[in-house]
Amino acid sequence: MSTVTFKEALELIESLPEEERWSLIEIVRRRLVEKRRDEIAESVRQAREDFARGDVKRGTVEDLLRDLRG
Repeated sequence: MSTVTFKEALELIESLPEEERWSLIEIVRRRLVEKRRDEIAESVRQAREDFARGDVKRGTVEDLLRDLRG
């Protein structure tokens, strides 16, 4: 598969009819939202695993600041 430069992609998009460009924008936006949602879900899953293993600390903001100061 050949790679397309950013400039070439923009030129290709600009060659599309306006309605198709708007559709493309919506599709890309939706895919970015879905990707971010998947990343957040994975982060939550990992945090739950860490918590279940006891690999997390609990405390107040003051406890956190105290730990950060060493």
